[in-house]
Amino acid sequence: MQSSYNFWLVAISFAVAMLASFTALDLTGRIFVLASARLRQAWRLGGAAALGVGIWSMHFIAMLAFSLPTPLGYDLPITAYSLALAVGASYLALFVTTQSRLTFARLALGGVLMGCAIAGMHYTGMAAMRMEPGIDYQPAWFALSIAIAIVASTAALWLARALSNDEDRFVLHKRLAAALVMAVAISGMHYVGMAAANFPVGSICGAANGVNSAWLATSVILFTFAILIVTLMMSRFDARTSFLSGAVSRLNGQIVRLATLDTLTGLPNRSTLTERIDRAIGSARRQRALFAILFMDLDGFKTINDSLGHSVGDEVLSAFAQRLLQCVRSSDTVARLGGDEFVVLSENLPSREAAGMLAEGVLERMRQGMWTDSQPLQVMPSIGIALYPQDGDTVDTLLKHADAAMYEAKRAGRGTYRFFERSMNEAATRTLQIQSALHDALAAGHFSLHFQPKFHGKGDSLAGAEALIRLEHPELGAITPLEFIPIAERSGQIVQIGNWVLRETCRQIRRWVDEGLPAMKVAINLSPRQLAQPNLVAMMLEIVRDEGVRCEQIMFEITETVAMQDAPRTIEMIREFQASGFEIAIDDFGTGYSSLAYLQRFRVKQLKIDRFFTNGLDEHGAEGSAIVSAIIALAHSLEMDVVAEGVETESQLDILKAMRCDEMQGFLLGKPLNAADFGALLRGKMVAA
Repeated sequence: MQSSYNFWLVAISFAVAMLASFTALDLTGRIFVLASARLRQAWRLGGAAALGVGIWSMHFIAMLAFSLPTPLGYDLPITAYSLALAVGASYLALFVTTQSRLTFARLALGGVLMGCAIAGMHYTGMAAMRMEPGIDYQPAWFALSIAIAIVASTAALWLARALSNDEDRFVLHKRLAAALVMAVAISGMHYVGMAAANFPVGSICGAANGVNSAWLATSVILFTFAILIVTLMMSRFDARTSFLSGAVSRLNGQIVRLATLDTLTGLPNRSTLTERIDRAIGSARRQRALFAILFMDLDGFKTINDSLGHSVGDEVLSAFAQRLLQCVRSSDTVARLGGDEFVVLSENLPSREAAGMLAEGVLERMRQGMWTDSQPLQVMPSIGIALYPQDGDTVDTLLKHADAAMYEAKRAGRGTYRFFERSMNEAATRTLQIQSALHDALAAGHFSLHFQPKFHGKGDSLAGAEALIRLEHPELGAITPLEFIPIAERSGQIVQIGNWVLRETCRQIRRWVDEGLPAMKVAINLSPRQLAQPNLVAMMLEIVRDEGVRCEQIMFEITETVAMQDAPRTIEMIREFQASGFEIAIDDFGTGYSSLAYLQRFRVKQLKIDRFFTNGLDEHGAEGSAIVSAIIALAHSLEMDVVAEGVETESQLDILKAMRCDEMQGFLLGKPLNAADFGALLRGKMVAA
């Protein structure tokens, strides 16, 4: 018999197929991310019912679009059986695609079973027409329809799994495109199956019951669209809820991380360390056990930050943190307090010596320099150790005492460790007091300058002066430079203090000139922290010019030890100072490297003999004189002037004069004087002349 199709119902059947395919893809992505096995199973069952109805409806609407010269109908039980096959095929699809692993064998088996189930649904639906005589099927077309069903099912399973990640870029667009392909495949299978069917002339539909096909088609269409859309909306709503829940969970995790971990290194932060030390105190008290706090500060880190920048400093901190983790036990806590301060909490130690061995192990491994990451280690820690219970029984006390021990390790030469001792409390308290005094000293005017006269070696005529800083605090009294200079160096305040010394020296030189006194050349000491400043020369030049003083009136002194720390850079800086009109002197010569090769390359104006060698003129007799004589001869051969420091006896003065020492200074010749007294000395020398 000649058959025909209703175009609109065919189009609607294709739309149903596409909607069912998109719903299947979306459900797969939803089910795949569910953590609960019960939830996954519930979604599989509900989704299978919705998808089964969708696929079955596509075929049923397409069948309603089909018409013959004879009335058509469908047997209800057989039709229900075809629906069950569609639901079963849908469950199989969701089950296969939502497994943790989708192997090729499982994909192939699932595609065959699902394709056969869909084909079975189609031909069972055809059988529900109960045609008399029965439908004849062309074997080639029949086989092709089953092959299409299997291939389409396999492709659908693969696409569903491939597009199961909701976080993929453009995943919804990809699912829409995949749903279009799947709808073409599903519809193609149906219409190939229909092409395989041959209805003999005169056939009668045994299931024709007179039900209006238009009404039936409308009901099925509306019912199907409603189920699929509701299912899709529930999937999207649940996905949105899960996304928001996951976002909140991740945000909570980030908040907890920020609250408990250091953002740069990933180590526990101060608050977390405090909690763990508090727990360690409770545990150690119950078990009468011993634990140690190792407080570490990186030597020379501020120089790296100042000279190479904070990004390089951050890299150094991160590298040190990772290496420190490799130096301690897995049960130890490694934390960063901030800046370049790290703490190790080591519990259940058998003895005090075990804490020392741990510190030695950290220092030894850090000294290796080159690690597996092939990056040289640029810093070493100084370590202070406090033990529970002998060094404290609270978190604050233990950390404070470990910090005090760490500063003692720095004073002992850096790159070492020290155990806390009770005497360190006084030193730590004094250090804190001086730090506080330095903080306000510049603004409050607690600093002052003294000037120690320097005399020519041939007589008592003034050659110049050395500027010496003094600190007079209203509560602490006079604080010697030996106390506050190292503290200012560690804190970085020495840079501001050094700038103040130069500016105040220039102003005093100008005052003396305004009073009609001769313009003296004044020597000023440069600290290691100042020398690390990249714009030091430009800064010094700007201060001198602002104060209206000629550069020739300022001489900068650099200690031999500091000069040799980075000799090539020192040479470059000396050249830059000299090009600007300043003179340079090497201070404390003989106490450091005493490298003749670099001394020749420095080409400075003056060489200052350390007071140790000046004292040796009396204490060591001929041997002491030989050393000083050799230094003076060496300097003169390099066309440098020589200044002897610490001249305190007449015998020293006579020997130095005999050796043709160019300049001398010391208590015998003149003690450091304040600006007014030094001005009076200048005035007296003018009158005597």
